[in-house]
Amino acid sequence: FVTALCLRPVLYSRMVPVLVALLFLCLCAEAVDRSNFKTCDQSSFCKRQRELKPGQSPYRALLDTLELSDSRITLQLINDINKVRLLLELYRLQGNMTRVKINELKPLRPRYEVPDVLIADPPAEPMAVVSRDENGVVLSLGPDEQRLIVSAQPFRLDIVEGPQVLLSLNSRGLLSFEHLRVRKDTISHKITSTVSSMWDSIKNDGQEVSEEEDKPGMWEETFKTHSDSKPNGPTSISLDFSFPGVEHVYGIPEHADTLKLKNTDGGDPYRLYNLDVFQYELHNPMALYGAVPVLVSHNSQRTMGIFWLNAAETWVDISSNTAGETGSSDAPQTDVRWVSESGIIDVFIMLGPRPNDVFAQYASLTGTQAFPPLTALGYHQCRWNYNNQEDVKAVDQGFDEHDIPYDFIWLDIEHADGKRYFTWDPQNFPQPKEMLQGLMDKKRKMVTIVDPHIRVDSGYKIHNELRSKNLYAKNKDGADFEGWCWPGNSGYPDFTNPEMREWWASRFSYNQYEGSMENLYTWNDMNEPSVFNGPEVTMHKDALHGSWEHRDLHNIYGLYVQKATAEGLIQRSGGVERPFVLTRAFFAGSQRYGAVWTGDNAAEWGHLKISIPMCLSLGLVGISFCGADIGGFFKHPGPELLVRWYQAGAYQPFFRGHAHMDTPRREPWLFGPDNTALIREAIRQRYALLPYWYQQFYNAHRTGQPVMRALWVEYPEDQTTFAIEDEYLIGKDLLVHPVTDEGAKGVTAYLPGKGEIWYDVHTFQKHKGAQNLYIPVTMSSIPVFQRGGSIISRKGRVRRSSTCMENDPYTLYVALSPEGTAEGELYIDDFHTFNYHKEKQFICRRLHFSDNALTSRSLFRQWISLVYIIGGFIKNQIGSRESAVEFEFDSAASVLILRKPGVNAGADWTVLLQ
Repeated sequence: FVTALCLRPVLYSRMVPVLVALLFLCLCAEAVDRSNFKTCDQSSFCKRQRELKPGQSPYRALLDTLELSDSRITLQLINDINKVRLLLELYRLQGNMTRVKINELKPLRPRYEVPDVLIADPPAEPMAVVSRDENGVVLSLGPDEQRLIVSAQPFRLDIVEGPQVLLSLNSRGLLSFEHLRVRKDTISHKITSTVSSMWDSIKNDGQEVSEEEDKPGMWEETFKTHSDSKPNGPTSISLDFSFPGVEHVYGIPEHADTLKLKNTDGGDPYRLYNLDVFQYELHNPMALYGAVPVLVSHNSQRTMGIFWLNAAETWVDISSNTAGETGSSDAPQTDVRWVSESGIIDVFIMLGPRPNDVFAQYASLTGTQAFPPLTALGYHQCRWNYNNQEDVKAVDQGFDEHDIPYDFIWLDIEHADGKRYFTWDPQNFPQPKEMLQGLMDKKRKMVTIVDPHIRVDSGYKIHNELRSKNLYAKNKDGADFEGWCWPGNSGYPDFTNPEMREWWASRFSYNQYEGSMENLYTWNDMNEPSVFNGPEVTMHKDALHGSWEHRDLHNIYGLYVQKATAEGLIQRSGGVERPFVLTRAFFAGSQRYGAVWTGDNAAEWGHLKISIPMCLSLGLVGISFCGADIGGFFKHPGPELLVRWYQAGAYQPFFRGHAHMDTPRREPWLFGPDNTALIREAIRQRYALLPYWYQQFYNAHRTGQPVMRALWVEYPEDQTTFAIEDEYLIGKDLLVHPVTDEGAKGVTAYLPGKGEIWYDVHTFQKHKGAQNLYIPVTMSSIPVFQRGGSIISRKGRVRRSSTCMENDPYTLYVALSPEGTAEGELYIDDFHTFNYHKEKQFICRRLHFSDNALTSRSLFRQWISLVYIIGGFIKNQIGSRESAVEFEFDSAASVLILRKPGVNAGADWTVLLQ
């Protein structure tokens, strides 16, 4: 049916709605059709690489080729079977990192090296040869007894610290590098063979290459009805890494799976290949919408990371053994093998040693989380689709009528004229500026969707300009690539082209995006890219982006879409305003451009549970601004599930309710007054904590530390925390254990930290750390604890949006440690511009409580209205420097409340307990 329509373009205008509906019905089955997506056995390069056996490495280091310069060491490797030579480059990078690059010594043509992900060329430090003999070379990685040992035959790298091996490369002998070659079974066989032989002789310095026998899938491959031509032949790469003493590894999102990565022995590897997967399954290694090739290893002594900089389809095999699990006394070890379809080996080894060191190291390479405007941290209301301007107005009024705050309302694809992005449906949204102004008057905002598939329509200005400027991606024959998506027949802009990104960014200016205003922001969906009639619902790998095949760069396409969009929102304000852009597809470095969400989930308890490890995994690899569709995108949640999801979502970084167009409406007030009250309370708790959330995002932007973080990040020596994924920390001072089981009467939370104290934020009840605590729950319960020794800022007056609360006073919650001390931070700026960076217009001061005095030093305008000292005590008088302070003391809860201390949040002040 699809083919027939493609051959009959005259039917396009009438048949597109039918086609899209049928395609959508096929894609929206009860669960994902796994047959639409490849297994490793169906991916020829993965199957070839997995057939290699450990311990049979053909690679040897040619030690006499070693060259040492100020910034790197180079060394040639040779495959003793086919005689192909590779070039190994070693770099010692600032910040306790090592970079390893491996490429063909003289490739037949250039191989793809990923651009635009690293924020700069990482600064290198000198390396020195400590010793060498015929078996290998020992290199110094710095003054702390760190050494890099290069073994010659078989080739192997070991990074050691004193007597301890931290990490080994190719210790299992699974390095494999499929070199570029000329196909032999062509029409001009003799000519081709002669040219190939001459070239191989030259490129390998006179050593004749012995070509392997061609295997199925090396030069073309078919999956279902789709053929992949592979004009460059086999180009896959592989390398294994071993972590002695390590049982726990994390990262490589995105997968709907546990926080701790599982053994893949006997099953498929984890796959990294951005795909549009409707209603994905839980607890399997299938690829999803994003791919971040970063893995973090952790034990109680050390945390390290691997960043595999490759944008092609990638599979990751993990094999772990636990000491004594089968009666063996062997020390634990985890082996990780990376396999990519094309490109080069370019890997950054982040040596920690602490979790925060790894986060800082990765941030120095790819940047930190974009600092969002405060409003983006509020609640977002979305569905596919709000019908028209009257519907938007009614929903907006509904929030006011039910006293529920929110900041953004969203419009999905139906808002545009025939799904022509950057336009408005003339019947349903005839006056977009009037609609936006109505929201602006209430200090609220809107998000509209702008997807990277463009309707092929000669009456559509965007399409005509893209075609005239030759900015579309091409098919293998050089014509504009076209595929089916929501508008029907669509072109796909080549976002890898800087000229294309510059043009795209210009479309967001107010005079180009008609009807837009400064309170309109953007959502990039379907940017894997999604192609309904393509292989695995995405673009053909032999499509072209300039001189590169899509196979080389598939996983970075979504990053480029979000990058161009974010730059457009910045440019439209003259570089003043911070953007907000949500993306579904992402890669390493996407954190620099906005937020992500976990895609098309379902209204099921399992999807609520899995949202926690999915966002924790993203936080470990730099992407802090993560959330899941509240209530589930597919299906219809019952009241209990919806309430519990709002309670969990209120304590996750990105907080958005979203639903499929075929689900019943689920605005927060549609499930009865009791459930409305419960949802209202969860959302209000979010708004009261906005100062703390904002502080954490500033810290993430500044340091690279995750906002929502696994317990082991703050308690790296506590092995109890290593596999916990049903609770988490916000920053280091709030611990959250959402209720994620149907009919739950209680939850058991682990409170970490021997000798520490945790306070229930609702009752102020005190609990000791390093214990499992059973917590009875009702439908109103959201188990949250504040760490003793911390000071957290809140706002006590919750209004209809975050902007309405900006100038309201702060309330400080001072939770005392066993020693009677506490400290925290208070960050304030204008909440929406880049002036915090460009003009240094911000305040960030440490608050400190000790010796019965609460102290701050800074300069700004907001005021402190309340101070809660939790776990404190009272003496005869409490006062400021000038006057007595009104107070009350709750002896049952041991909470001291200072009312209206009359101090400026930014001024230097001290409140004394005398």
